[in-house]
Formats: sequence, structure tokens, C-alpha cells
Amino acid sequence: MAKDFDTMEDSNRSSNPSIHELSDPARRRLLRGGLGATAGGLLAPLSGVAALAGCATTSGDGDEGGAPLGFKSVPVSTADTVSVPEGYSVQVIAAWGEPVGLSGDNPAFQPDGSNTAAQQEAQMGMHHDGIHYFAQNGSNGGLLVMNHEYTDDGLLHPGGMSPWTAEKVRKAQAAHGVSVIEVEQKNGRWDVVRPSPWARRFTASTPMAVGGPAAGHALLRTAADPQGRRVLGTLNNCASGITPWGTYLTCEENFINYFKGPDQPDAHQARWGLRKGDPSGYRWHEHDARFDATKNPNEPNRFGWVVEIDPFNPSSTPVKRTALGRAAHEGATVAMTRDGRAVVYMGEDARFEYIYKFVSRDRMQPGGASANAGLLDHGTLHVARFDADGRGRWIALSHGQGPLTSANGFADPGEVLIKTRQASDLLGATKMDRPEWIAVDPQGWVYCTLTNNSNRGGKDQPGIDAANPRANNTMGHIIRWKEDGDFDAATFQWNHFVLAGDASNERAEAKGKVKGDALGCPDGLWVDARGLLWIQTDMSTSAMGKGDLARLGNNAMLAADPRSGEIRRFLVGPAGCEITGATGTPDGRTMFINIQHPGESPSERSDPASPRRLSNWPDHNPAGRPRSATVVIRKNDGGVIGS
Repeated sequence: MAKDFDTMEDSNRSSNPSIHELSDPARRRLLRGGLGATAGGLLAPLSGVAALAGCATTSGDGDEGGAPLGFKSVPVSTADTVSVPEGYSVQVIAAWGEPVGLSGDNPAFQPDGSNTAAQQEAQMGMHHDGIHYFAQNGSNGGLLVMNHEYTDDGLLHPGGMSPWTAEKVRKAQAAHGVSVIEVEQKNGRWDVVRPSPWARRFTASTPMAVGGPAAGHALLRTAADPQGRRVLGTLNNCASGITPWGTYLTCEENFINYFKGPDQPDAHQARWGLRKGDPSGYRWHEHDARFDATKNPNEPNRFGWVVEIDPFNPSSTPVKRTALGRAAHEGATVAMTRDGRAVVYMGEDARFEYIYKFVSRDRMQPGGASANAGLLDHGTLHVARFDADGRGRWIALSHGQGPLTSANGFADPGEVLIKTRQASDLLGATKMDRPEWIAVDPQGWVYCTLTNNSNRGGKDQPGIDAANPRANNTMGHIIRWKEDGDFDAATFQWNHFVLAGDASNERAEAKGKVKGDALGCPDGLWVDARGLLWIQTDMSTSAMGKGDLARLGNNAMLAADPRSGEIRRFLVGPAGCEITGATGTPDGRTMFINIQHPGESPSERSDPASPRRLSNWPDHNPAGRPRSATVVIRKNDGGVIGS
């Protein structure tokens, strides 16, 4: 699915009030000053989640020093390569089609795309996205868990979609989902360990359990699953998260695109973007009736969830955590309250959708994943309202309270969660410009990327407001907030960290307000152990190099100093790619990122007759095709990344 701005979902036709109706614009204010100090000590990426407990304001030793940017910006580029600053090196591992390391099943990638569906089930999926490094041997070895968002059938199969067969559907489904691989470092190089007892693939056909209030709900039941508790597969897995008890959270985003809709979708289906026929062109329904919503109308309700995976238990079953709400989930970022409860921040990547926060009822227990297996099944989901005076409120999605009653179509708590969008509409949440990744810094500031929304302020569309202040927002921005007290607070203060843009643009709304290097369409976010904020961009190939984005080149990753607001371009990706996912080793000396869809076609899918027309990264094989892959970044002198 090409990420064409013109085809992005825009299903919110609710009449909930704007910020200007909720608060007098004359009272609007932005927070003054910087973020304050960032943590000085290096924290392991996993333990860093727990370290956020209680909105920490200083590092453990009392040092309030910052994390300066210690590299020279790389220039804008349109080259079909990965560019990094002088003194850094990159290595490519775990490309699409490489074997994940299942015992006795390690099929080699075929450069012409001729691997079978069965072989793809044992290989890295397509279009890598969210990623995390789970340390096993400290900074020298561990597990990489990563998402595979979607497929380009023009590259996946030798002949593309002609002819379209059941085997090709099975292969496409096998190229979705999540991979677990073991990696190790030897002599400065990282390699995938094959075979590995930890290696796993989760696909669009893998059995998954359902947990939380919507488990077993009538709206989740199908003929194949009359109990509504066993779903086949996860798909369109975009951003991700981790928990301090050692599990991985994968998020189902644009799931609705896989379903064939009826001629006249009902109100519920329409609110979730289901359209007549199969406008996205996946055509799975032709060989898998699950994806024909005219035959299985409840099947779409079984997607759009956050899925919890235990990477350290190879026999575990993933669980769709319905208490976190149903959405076109971009990510799930976990913080901990002072008393040990989990707080999960989530954005929904669609035009005019919402930002959510879940607060667990119970406290985290010692004992890892097994001791906290149900922690995310009980708690309260909230949706954000950003007021014009720089304040905000979390509104609970609680059945029986306010408008969330049977009279308004919510028979029980499970239905509130299945219809999270409709509930948020009635509660008057703020319609945002495509909320995506969320990150929390050591000071307790929570950041959310708002990638773009060219429909903002258009005819019959919501106008600008304080949180989303630009019409025809082609450039995007990053909003941030700080809770009033602990992470479970009901209110917060907010401001804009950056309005993305290019000061050379003629259009005032596209100039932005950037202290440093120009950027457009911020998407991925990650706060490293030093407190640096890493920003990854996702400019659509249909818009890249044109209009407001004309001078920004390929998609990039930038680093920001939250104290000063300075932003520098650290990496530029190959042609047609998205930069996405970031994680690192506990010592901060290795970073892993993903390069997604190099050579993406501005049309729906690549031309199978010319697979290398737009990119041939990373192999540059004259008989091959572009492949998503993981990039390992290291400093040549062995130092900390970004320092």
C-alpha cells in the first residue's frame, strides 16, 4: 500500500466541538522555557521504561546535565544509499526474505521473489517497522523483535498480482506480522544467529488469544470462532512498544484496508473506514473469505488492537489486549506510575483521530511476563482533549458514564472498546493531525508526532485549532505534554515541541519553526538513554520532492536536544524509503533502525517488470529487487551514538 496522502483514511465525521468552542482563544498560551535537564546516566533501553516512574526530573546522581548533539549534520540526499555522519558506519542485517533461524527451516532468499508461501513463513517479513532490542548478553547479544507492516505485491511475487492465486495470498499474509530473531556481536559486526531457539514468526494466520473486556463479545464472534476468543493473525503492524516486565507490544494500524466492504457500509463500518468493494486492492477476500466483510461482518472488529508478545517464551500465544481500545494503532508507549501501575500512551494514525492513554488497575508484580500476564486486561482507557489555554484533560471511556450508554449504542464495556472511535467522538476529544509514535523523556514530557493532514481547514473539514494550528498541514508537527503530577493524572499542560517545515517554502504554513535542519512529516520517535529525541520522517513518495517537500530529499532521521530544541539531521535513507523504528544496546554504542519500502512506487504497487526502477537497495543485485532491512549504526571509535 503506497502511503499516498490522498488515500489516507479520513473517516471522522463526528460533530464533537473544537478547541475554540471549549476554551477562549484569547487565553491560549504556550509553556515557557525548555524542558529542563535530561538524565545524565546511561540506562538500558528496557529498564529505562521503569525508570520513567513518577515523572522523574533528574538522573539518579543528581546531575542535571544535558545530552548535547556531538555530530555534524549530514546533507539532504536523493541517493540510493544510507548516509550517516563522518565517523559512523552502517551494516545491513535481517533483510526481507532472510531466514529468521527456525530449527531445520532456513530457506534462502530468492532475488527474483520466487520463494513460496511456506518459505516466507520462515523468513523475515516485508516492510520492517517498529523494533526493539531485548538484551540477553548485555550489549553483545540479544533478541530483535520487529514488525512487518504491509506488502508490495509487485515485489513480493515474480509476476506481481497477475495471475492472482491462493498461494500468493498465503505468501502475502506470511510476509505480514512480527519476527523474533537472535543477534550477536563479534569483532564489531552483528549477525543473526541461525538456528536459534528464540526465533519465531507471527503472521496474518497465526492463532492469537483475546484478553480484556471485549474478549468473547458478540461483535467479535464469527462462524469460525463462535466464542470470540481466538483470532487468526495480526496485520499492518506499525509502531511498537515494550513493557518493563519484558514483553513486546505490536500495534495493528490500517487493518481496514484488507477487507472487502458491502455496497452500503453501515454506520459502524463507515466510521472505521470500510468502503465498498476492495479499493486498496489487496484482494485477499478472493481466496480467504475472512477478509470479505459482506460474508464475515465481525471479522474487521477482531483487528485494530495492541498485541502483547512474550519473546522469551517461544511457546507463548500472543494476546490482543482489548482494554487498550480498538484503533488504527500506531504505537503503545509504556510509563510507570510511582505506585507501580502501567500507563500506555497510544496514537491513532488517521486524519482527525485521537490520542489515548490507558491506566492499569493493578500494580506490576515481580516475576516478569508470567506474573503480569493480565496487567493490561484491567484498567481505564482515556482520550485526550487539548484546550486552547495550554491545558488538557484525559476523558475516561467508562461505560454508563456521560454519553456512553446503551441508548447511544454502547451495551456494555466491551462495546465501548470495540467502538473506541465512536465513544471518543461523543466525549468531545480533540481531532488531531494523524497522531503517530509517542515517546517519554526522563523529565516526564510525553511527545507525539503528528505527521501531516492536508485536509485540515479544507472545505467541510475541521478547521485549525490550538493543537493543530496549520491549514493544509503538509509538514506535520510534534506536540508534547506533561502530566499534572504522576502519569495517571487527569489533567496536563501542553505545547508544541516543533512545527516541522522548510524555511525556504513560500507558503507561510509550510515554513515551520525549526531550530536546525528542515524536516517534514515526522513519524517515528525514540528517546535514548541519554535523553536525546530521535525523529524519523515519512514523506510519501507521491509527494516527495514536490511542493512543500521539494528540497527535503529522501526520508531522514534527525536528533533533537530537548533542552535547547536544536535538531540535526543524522541519517538519510535510500530512495523511496521510510525511516522507522529505533532501538539500541544498553551501552548506547549500537543503534538499530529499520529501512522500510525502499523504492516504493508512487502508485499502489511496484511494477513487477521493473522491480529496480526506483531503488535497488541494499543488495544492488542486477537481478534482484529492493528489500526492507535493519541497519546497524556504530561509531567508528566505539563511542556512544550521537555523542
